[in-house]
Amino acid sequence: MDITFRKIAKTSLVLVYLVIVAGAVVRMTGSGMGCPDWPKCFGYYIPPTEVTEIQWQPDRLFEKGQVIIYRESLQVSKKDFTTSNTFNSENWELYTKHDYAEFNPWHTWIEYINRLFGALAGLATLLLAIMSIKFWKKKKRIPILSWLVVAGMVFQAWLGATVVYSVLEPAKITVHMLMALVIVAILLYVIYLANEENKRIKYDKLVLNISIVAIVLTLIQIAMGTQVRQFIDEQIDIFGYNARDHWLRNPELLFYIHRSFSILVILVNVFLAYRITKLDLGHFKIYWVLFLLVVEIFTGIAMNYLDFPFASQPLHLVLASILFGVQFYILLDALMPRKDSKTS
Repeated sequence: MDITFRKIAKTSLVLVYLVIVAGAVVRMTGSGMGCPDWPKCFGYYIPPTEVTEIQWQPDRLFEKGQVIIYRESLQVSKKDFTTSNTFNSENWELYTKHDYAEFNPWHTWIEYINRLFGALAGLATLLLAIMSIKFWKKKKRIPILSWLVVAGMVFQAWLGATVVYSVLEPAKITVHMLMALVIVAILLYVIYLANEENKRIKYDKLVLNISIVAIVLTLIQIAMGTQVRQFIDEQIDIFGYNARDHWLRNPELLFYIHRSFSILVILVNVFLAYRITKLDLGHFKIYWVLFLLVVEIFTGIAMNYLDFPFASQPLHLVLASILFGVQFYILLDALMPRKDSKTS
């Protein structure tokens, strides 16, 4: 299979993961509303760095669509014009998607970088889809899935807009995260189909079934984790960013479920590793799963008992998304039926 195509597919996958990393940093720093509009940022393609750039000033040229904060509200210019000595409301209209009107340059640029990675990932997946057309006669699933990734990226961009418009509604954040994992899964499938290397993987029905269970459990755990993260965000709003010892003082029930559920996730994956190793099935990526689980455990313990050390939250989420990716690739390998090497 075309080596260049596989490189583009892997690059697309890396960029999608970078979007997940950037999204995790956005949540860690509370920068989700750094750009209150979408797809621009305060009406700019390159966001402002100073608050004066988004304030009304006399004798200043404004272009149509630019956003300012005026009297604690967002105002959007209706046309290109130059201001007079007094504010003329007829030249402006109230931004109606939401009423969040704050500016923090750090938050703005962190959110902008997140969107920039998203745009780069979108371009990479579009290039992948265009390159995939040449495989139509040989392996139709590759171009179909490649264009499905593009559609998924467009849908993900729309989801990102709804998250902003809802002022970071928890349910929409969760759907946004899960959609990113769907895109990861499809890209991994494309990479898998483009790889014609014989990996000497042996088929085992029980491993296949356990792999499916393991992935489902990971997805449930990630979904619960995003909701727990939302609870932490609410605690930050109450106690402040520096009062980390207060964030889990009175956790909600979902936190305990999320923490206990991790035991089930570990047990299932350990049993999967035992089965693979015992039968020598060739799924060497299972060792990556075990390693990621160990690091996940330590980051979880650190957040709970060491009052959220720096970067522990985004690391916890990013590792979980990488864990899902490795598990999914193991599942794809496990789907290869080789009758001459069955063990069950």
